[in-house]
Amino acid sequence: MTTAADQVVRWDRAHLWHPFTQMQDWLAAEPLVIAAADGNYLIDAAGRRYLDGVSSLWCNVHGHRRPEIDAAIRAQLERVAHTTLLGLASPPSAELAARLAAIAPPGLTRVFYSDAGATAVEIALKLALQYWRLRGEERSRFVALIDGYHGDTLGAMSVGFSEPFHRFYTPLVPVTRVPAPYVVQRTRGVAPDAALAAALAELEAALARDRGAIAAVVVEPLMQGAAGMWPQPVEYLPAVRELTRRYDTLLVCDEVATGFGRTGRLFACDHAAIAPDLLTLGKGLSGGYLPLAATLATEEIFRAFLGPYEDYTAFFHGHTFTGNALACAAALASLDLFTPALLASLPEKAAALARELDARVRPLAHVVEIRQCGSMIGIELMRDPRRREPYAPRERVGHRTILAARRRGVVLRPLGDTLVLMPPLSIRADEIETLVMVAAESIAEVTGG
Repeated sequence: MTTAADQVVRWDRAHLWHPFTQMQDWLAAEPLVIAAADGNYLIDAAGRRYLDGVSSLWCNVHGHRRPEIDAAIRAQLERVAHTTLLGLASPPSAELAARLAAIAPPGLTRVFYSDAGATAVEIALKLALQYWRLRGEERSRFVALIDGYHGDTLGAMSVGFSEPFHRFYTPLVPVTRVPAPYVVQRTRGVAPDAALAAALAELEAALARDRGAIAAVVVEPLMQGAAGMWPQPVEYLPAVRELTRRYDTLLVCDEVATGFGRTGRLFACDHAAIAPDLLTLGKGLSGGYLPLAATLATEEIFRAFLGPYEDYTAFFHGHTFTGNALACAAALASLDLFTPALLASLPEKAAALARELDARVRPLAHVVEIRQCGSMIGIELMRDPRRREPYAPRERVGHRTILAARRRGVVLRPLGDTLVLMPPLSIRADEIETLVMVAAESIAEVTGG
């Protein structure tokens, strides 16, 4: 008997092209069909529940089917689903812009909407380039971190080049890549303090070498997500901010992944008490409900674009669904849920995750490193951790580990052979225990550790 799930699988195999997926493998496997969700759980077509251990690709913040966000979307549907921001104003987009300006790092007063993290980064890059040209300077170069990741559109991909993802593309814009402290520490075998000093020295050398030609320095603050959860010391960020000021260039902080509580504070920049010139937001902005992103800019940058119409200094950029009313309504409801109590609970949840990881995962023979910042966690697996001998890509150790976790009722996602855990902020203490226990059991099953 053919079921509705069988039909979904047939349509999927016949027509869908999945992101970041080798479709040859996908077509040969039986897919997991998610038909519903409830709180911190996903529900498949057969009714089985799975703990959402990666927040539906890092975006779900408060859990699925949150009544407050559902109600806000329904209420907005009673008014209007979407109107353009080209020549018109919109209540939810205006209110959300005001709310974001109020909670963002100081000085970020202007909000430009888009629909994904990559587009938010594209906007930041274009704003930086045009800002300098409007000031009479030709600055076409960016400085970014080695193995940074900022999305997969051409400009975002250029500043965030990741070799496994982007090997077939030539960067669109000229970029100087410098190591963050973690890269120095790992590749050169130096102590954390020496790694921090060396990374800052390389950044300063790049800024000095191309002084007057650099439009902006682009970083993921505190944690480089798609690189494999590579952490940064908090001291790195204010030092980067100081260097960008000293060498008169802009600082772009990409908080698409790190924003909205993921690092234990509302924004990663808050840990270092710094404010960038441009801030990009996405993923958790709408609570993980609808596509929405934002690029926040200072008033100084905004004013550079003001002028007579005939001078064409306006920012000629936009999207059909820029500032979509439903998405903005969801985001406003999501922000309401960031209560003082929720924010106060995040350090203890991070500590609980760390305790469970230390007890259950760290002792496993093939775990080389656990990297954590708040609820952002990477567990790196190797064949021989002492000799730093990785598994061969064809062994698909990370992929096999998430399949083992799925059999145990937890959905995870790997970055190569680094297992990523990033649960919703709403995760409970018992769910933290389950998440880490399943990760440990799955790693042991696949690696024999």
